[in-house]
Amino acid sequence: MLESSVNALYLILELPIFTHCHDKTPHRPAVMADFGFNEHHQNEVINYMRFARSKRALRLKTIDSCFQDLKDSRLIEETYTVDEVSDMLDGLQVLVRGEVEMELINTAHTNVLLLRQLFSHAEKFYLRLQTDISELENRELLEQVAEFEKTDFKPNSKVNQESSKPKLAPLNEGGVSELLQKEISRLQEDNDKLKARLRTLESQAMSALDDKSKAERALKDLQKSQGDHKIAMCAQEIANLEGTVAAMQADFEKTLNANVASQKGLQDSLVSAKHDLLRVQEQLSLAEKELEKKFQQTAAYRNMKEILTKKNEQIKDLRKRLQRYESDE
Repeated sequence: MLESSVNALYLILELPIFTHCHDKTPHRPAVMADFGFNEHHQNEVINYMRFARSKRALRLKTIDSCFQDLKDSRLIEETYTVDEVSDMLDGLQVLVRGEVEMELINTAHTNVLLLRQLFSHAEKFYLRLQTDISELENRELLEQVAEFEKTDFKPNSKVNQESSKPKLAPLNEGGVSELLQKEISRLQEDNDKLKARLRTLESQAMSALDDKSKAERALKDLQKSQGDHKIAMCAQEIANLEGTVAAMQADFEKTLNANVASQKGLQDSLVSAKHDLLRVQEQLSLAEKELEKKFQQTAAYRNMKEILTKKNEQIKDLRKRLQRYESDE
């Protein structure tokens, strides 16, 4: 009775569902050769088939109890007329039909919830999944599912429920945020390089100042020991050293300005990323509200609402009758 649910799950899991991965190299999981699933997806199929089998067994027990109740309550005589047998079969038909219809409706709604989970995960990564409804009646695939259930799906096998749960990377680590994190890392590396270069320039400036001091002392010594010619050469050397120091100071200021501009650009990127995240979250909220609104407009929802309304009217009528009988007593 739940074969359609298992078939739908099989077709859904054959679709290319992508998850976020931080590794830049492509990863190819080990694929089961018997059914076409990797180990993680095969465990997901087994969990769903266990759920479907438990629901099916419960519904079959309910149907068996309907027949047993008929035997215990109605089959108490040795002979029955045709009308009596027809009446008993009609009552049994109503009960069994109700149980089967309830199970089919529940199966359809369960499949919708399963699709909702998969589509929600896909929409977080801006994916658009497609399904082929015609493949739900593919006899070859149905036989493969049945064979898979007989051979690989064993009730006594232990599956780690926690490890089989889907663990998709959160939205905050993908898309804009991932690019922002990479940009932050790159800017931090550039900042470290600038700091190292700044330390080098500082050491060079200190060395130049030491050379200037040495040159000044040498100039004084030359003024005492040599003539004006050597004094002029020392003055030229001092001027060159002063030009070198000035160039180093200009380079130092330029490096500081570049560092400040990089930090300002990083702050602007962070603010822009936060705005993008808020806009995406708002779009997701609007999409969920629209999906809920569309679901309330579906035929299944209206049918269930109509059934509940009829049941409420029947309950009200029974209460009125009960009050009338109590008042008569």
